[in-house]
Amino acid sequence: MIRVLIVDDQDLARAGLRTLLEVEPDFDVVGEARNGREAVSQAEVCTPDVILMDVRMPEMDGITATIALRDAGHPARVCVLTTFGLEEYVFDAIHAGASGFLVKTDHAETIVATVRAVAAGEFALGGETTAQLVARFAGGPRPRAGQDPLAVLTAREREVFLLMAEGLSNAEIAERLFVGEGTVKTHVSRVLMKLGLRDRVQAVILAYSSGLAP
Repeated sequence: MIRVLIVDDQDLARAGLRTLLEVEPDFDVVGEARNGREAVSQAEVCTPDVILMDVRMPEMDGITATIALRDAGHPARVCVLTTFGLEEYVFDAIHAGASGFLVKTDHAETIVATVRAVAAGEFALGGETTAQLVARFAGGPRPRAGQDPLAVLTAREREVFLLMAEGLSNAEIAERLFVGEGTVKTHVSRVLMKLGLRDRVQAVILAYSSGLAP
C-alpha cells in the first residue's frame, strides 16, 4: 500500500483528492493537513510514503514545509500541487527536493499515475505545463564546447540517463532497452552516483541545463 498524506488549505480539494485515491486498491490516505506546519507534524505521526503538497497555504507554505521535511531527514517523498500556469515559486520546490509535480487540473489518471511513480522513487511530471516548468527552470548556461558531462558513464548508462531525462519510468526504460527492471534500477543508481546527483529530479535538470534533453 502507498501511504499518502494530503496537504491543502481547501477542504473540498482535500476531500476530492482523498476520494480519488481511496478508490484505488494500492492507496491508503493516512492523513490530511491544512498547511505546511500541520504537514510536518502529521508526517511524523502517520509516516506517509508520499505527501501531496499544495504550495500556497497559510502559516507555512508548501515549499517551506518541503525544506523542513528534507532537513529533518524525513523519508516521505513530496509531490507538489500547483495551480495551472507557470509559477515562479515552484522553481524553489525543485531545490527543496520535491520529487513530483501535478497541476490541479490534471486528469484523475495522471494524478494517480504520478503519485505511484513518486512512491516508486521516480521523478514524475503530471502535465504539460509542469514539464515546461522544468525546461524553463533548467535553461541555464550551456557547458563549454568540448565538455561532456556524461563522460564518466558507460554507453548503456548514458542511454539510461537520456531516457530518464525524457521522463520515462524504470519499467518504460526496461521495455525500451529490452532488459529487466532490476537491471534498470541498478543502472539508475550508478548514474546518480557517478554524476553526483541526489535523485532523478537533479538528473532531469542536468539534462536540460546541458542541452542533452530531447
